Amino acid sequence: MERLQQYFIRIRNLLDVTIFRILFFLVLGICLFAAMFSNVKPEKLDLSLFSIAQKTIRSPITVEDKQSTEQKRKDAADQVQDVYTLKKEYTQNRVDLITSIFDSAAEVNDEIKNEMKKQASSTASITEPTVPEKVAKLKAKLTTTVTKDLTDQVFVALVQANKEELSTAKDLTVTAINNVMTKKISADDVENAKKKVEEELKYSNLNDGLKDAAINLGRYAVVQNEFYDPVATEELRQQAAGSVEPVKILQGQIIVEEGKLISKEIYRQLKLVGLINNQLFYKPFIGLTFLVIIILSAIYYYFNQMKEQPEKRQTYLLLFGIIFILSIFILKLISLLQIFNYSGIIYLFPAAMAGMLIKILIDEKLAILMSIILAVCGSIVFNEGVSGTLNFSEGIYILFSALAGILFLSHNNQRSKILQAGSFTAVVNLFTIWALMFLPNGQFSGVEYGYYFLTGLVSGIASAVLTIGLLPFFEASFGILSTIRLIELSNPNHPLLRKILMEAPGTYHHSVMVANLAESACEAIGANGLLARVGSYYHDIGKTKRPKFFIENQMHLDNPHDRLPPDKSACIIIAHVTEGSAILKKYQMPKEIIDIAEQHHGTTLLKFFYHKALQSDENTKEEDYRYPGPKAQSKESAVVGIADSVEAAVRSLSQPTPVLIESLVKKIVADRLQDGQLNECDLTLKEIDMVTHSLCETLTGIFHSRIEYPELTKKVKHA
Repeated sequence: MERLQQYFIRIRNLLDVTIFRILFFLVLGICLFAAMFSNVKPEKLDLSLFSIAQKTIRSPITVEDKQSTEQKRKDAADQVQDVYTLKKEYTQNRVDLITSIFDSAAEVNDEIKNEMKKQASSTASITEPTVPEKVAKLKAKLTTTVTKDLTDQVFVALVQANKEELSTAKDLTVTAINNVMTKKISADDVENAKKKVEEELKYSNLNDGLKDAAINLGRYAVVQNEFYDPVATEELRQQAAGSVEPVKILQGQIIVEEGKLISKEIYRQLKLVGLINNQLFYKPFIGLTFLVIIILSAIYYYFNQMKEQPEKRQTYLLLFGIIFILSIFILKLISLLQIFNYSGIIYLFPAAMAGMLIKILIDEKLAILMSIILAVCGSIVFNEGVSGTLNFSEGIYILFSALAGILFLSHNNQRSKILQAGSFTAVVNLFTIWALMFLPNGQFSGVEYGYYFLTGLVSGIASAVLTIGLLPFFEASFGILSTIRLIELSNPNHPLLRKILMEAPGTYHHSVMVANLAESACEAIGANGLLARVGSYYHDIGKTKRPKFFIENQMHLDNPHDRLPPDKSACIIIAHVTEGSAILKKYQMPKEIIDIAEQHHGTTLLKFFYHKALQSDENTKEEDYRYPGPKAQSKESAVVGIADSVEAAVRSLSQPTPVLIESLVKKIVADRLQDGQLNECDLTLKEIDMVTHSLCETLTGIFHSRIEYPELTKKVKHA
């Protein structure tokens, strides 16, 4: 395992170099592309016209069938009837014409009467015009077209009728014409319309001559008033053609079923979707490339914005890449089982595994990003054999399953919590599967329901089992200190904690007190309180080498330092830091815990022994009585160091009061600041003030004053 860790460290170090980081993302992209390549690759079939389909063939893409669309539009346009328009003005024109003829006949009669009156008033003899002369006068008032189309008998009857008869005939004729011509009259219906006018006038009370004239005029007036309208007809045809939706061959649509003859139409459709003659379509590969670029860009952006040290960020990137490739590999492996035609095989995919691993080892946001990416990839990989399609149902299942595991898994976890998260995920899987089955109103048998129930259950439990199994491997290989690992290290049954308890009980109690102080202070400033607590448990592990040389373990015994020169005492005290670091490294403890043990004293001065040495030798060097360091590099190390000093100092007070505790804490913190012990960590002055306040509150609670109960004396009653 140590060799593997060294191997991963080398790779991580390479990621600091830009070219290797590019190569890393290139490898991720190639793995993604390779996993989905076969699922977007257009299917190529060696088919011939009039052959028998060996299997059911579906369209790999959605494409418009322009030929079928044009044919449907042509058929729709051909079904539109010719548009005929009623010319209403024709009715009025013919009525006006007939009215004019009757009015002209009346004028002729009036003119003849006036002439005869003039002749009567003069000495000349009265001569009445003959009928032909009257007819000639009437024709002179009309157009040539009218006089040609009407017979002389009509004009004779008109000029022989009196004014009242003409008026009656006019009204009857105009009414009959109006009644007939207000309705549509096509070219074929003109004769029928004329007969209708004739029928209306036949039974009028006019004299025979005038009646015949009225009938002739009525028949003459009736003409075609409905005409073909090419513009309106063309507009309707265009509307009908435009209303036809484009005919599309949908992605996944069955073109020909197994055993069916490949007709000319089917062959044309197969050629249209690119399944004939091994046509090569580049678009799916371009689309897949864009998708891979989007995914890699999201991953790069996330890690680029991550507020971590470069070394830690590269470790997380490498860890993410391995989990990502592993998940894609499992996804692809399960998809290959589709060749056995097992329905719902996707539901076996342990979708929550990657998300839970990423959340435990890195953080929750990245776990959610991983879940989204897996859902997208799963919708392509499990496309049910239809190249290039997206199976949204499977994508939804993967997303919901992964999110369930991530959300259920709390920040402070034990490994047993992962199993609970897996069980919760299994329940969510079942409800998601049932939702996806019921939404399309699917019909399933009891066996199928049982099968889907089993797959969802297996997926959830498998996610938990794989997470538990892989977690120690990643923790050990990458040296990652996860929340679960911290909780395990805080177990009192841990060998090192039992070692402290058995060999240095005073130090153990001191460490527990420091842990309480440090955790509260770290949580107050947003640092890792759990790391501070666990680091406090182990920070004085070096004291187990010589426990009696530390005052908390002397238990009313003589202090051995009273018999030693100050330089020897200082060496023994200082050595607990380096010896503790060696013990922790021997037990392969996480680097963060070792750092706290090495840094909690920083380069502080052993004032007691230094001043004692000065009394005997004024040339004593201060450097000889300082801890080797390094100074605190993290907030957690700094807080543990302050808590360590504060706890020891307050415990030495005989009567600790809140005011005295606050004064002492502020003095210790000020000394650390003045000594430059906090210069190399990123604690701000505001955070230092918050740490001071938290330590004072916690210490006041621990060393609160207690009520002194009076001693009760028992009185004996004498009989």
